[in-house]
Amino acid sequence: MANSRFQKSRLVFVLLCFLFFVSRLRIFVAADDKSNESNKDDGYDFVVTEEDQIGDNSTLSGGGYAAPSGVAMDQERSQLCNTDMSSFLPPPYNNISNMVCKPVWNTFLLRYHKKEDNVVTFILSAVYTTGWVAMGFSKDGRMVGSSAMVGWFNRKGQARIKEYYLQGTRPSKVIEDAGELDLTKVPPAVVINGAMIYLAFQAKFEKPLASQPIILAFGTRYPNHYRLSSHDDKTAILFDFTAGSASRARTNAGQMKKNHGVLGTLAWGLFLPSGAIVARYLKHKEPLWYYLHAGIQFLGFLLGLANVVLGQQLYSKIDANVPSHRGIGIFALTLSILQILAFFLRPKKDAKIRKYWNWYHHWFGRIALFFGVFNIVWGIHLGAAGTSWKIGFGFLITMILVTVIILETLSWLRRSEKTTPPETFQMNPI
Repeated sequence: MANSRFQKSRLVFVLLCFLFFVSRLRIFVAADDKSNESNKDDGYDFVVTEEDQIGDNSTLSGGGYAAPSGVAMDQERSQLCNTDMSSFLPPPYNNISNMVCKPVWNTFLLRYHKKEDNVVTFILSAVYTTGWVAMGFSKDGRMVGSSAMVGWFNRKGQARIKEYYLQGTRPSKVIEDAGELDLTKVPPAVVINGAMIYLAFQAKFEKPLASQPIILAFGTRYPNHYRLSSHDDKTAILFDFTAGSASRARTNAGQMKKNHGVLGTLAWGLFLPSGAIVARYLKHKEPLWYYLHAGIQFLGFLLGLANVVLGQQLYSKIDANVPSHRGIGIFALTLSILQILAFFLRPKKDAKIRKYWNWYHHWFGRIALFFGVFNIVWGIHLGAAGTSWKIGFGFLITMILVTVIILETLSWLRRSEKTTPPETFQMNPI
């Protein structure tokens, strides 16, 4: 009867803890979504501030378009925007008047002209040497799901311009001659004039084009059979085609990456190994070891679950293409869930299947710990976390291993003392 009451109270305690954790997790997710309510699932914040405005007096970072002073920058941009394109662009792009010209990123300049029938003519120009240049139209500021116009000149000097659909982040997921842009019957064009490449095309939109997330990117390697290489650099901006202004789309995933690493380290590098140590070396402290083991492991499981949830949000924000790290994390979480189920299905000590349950619980736990720790190391490597993370996690694992070695040695010594037969007292014969 007492054991039955204990089983029921244990189940109620676990369920209450789990419900509390889920409620806190929802609050955490809601707070994160609120901070990014303008773009919930992407890693870009389109809030326009005065310092983020890309106007005629701003300085563009990351490219060779920077000038030593604001006056020189204005003069250079004015000269580029006043370039007479009638001599090198094909019709109708060479005779469109009143085009708006705005610098958008690095050496990229965007010219556009809007018609009453929602047809917009775009001319994107940038400094060019080799490779390809692209302008994408996104629904939410993310690369995945965007449609892009990509232009380049191959090694033979032949012009190429195509629409691509960015189905994924891998080159194989960038599909040529596909996309959601409603291009007009006017053929797109790509030309080189001096040091600049010009991409010109027309597209029709369902409604007047206003604020639009734009993806800009370039790669220095030539496309291989129309398959694009990975970009050397890219950015996302929110361009207002009504006001002719742009704001940078800033990523705010840096803190989330740190939180993801901290949660993973606490779960798989500290709590879950500590719970396993308690179960192995404190069995003589009955029933204290059991309560410590169950409590520590359950806390580690909650941290691991939160880590996977945060990792999924991070995956959506930065389009991270790390299937190995993601797959190992989900696999380790699955083993953890099986361990939680084992907690509720634990048979009595005198049950015939208890030895099989012990085998299952011990080995699934060891496998989960191995892959959990390995995934932390792999994640630190993939995320280029730096020396401080490597030293910190290395120190933590070293301390765990030293503790295990000391406790294993003491346990072996205790077993040796129990198995050594006592010396018998010999009496001298009379």
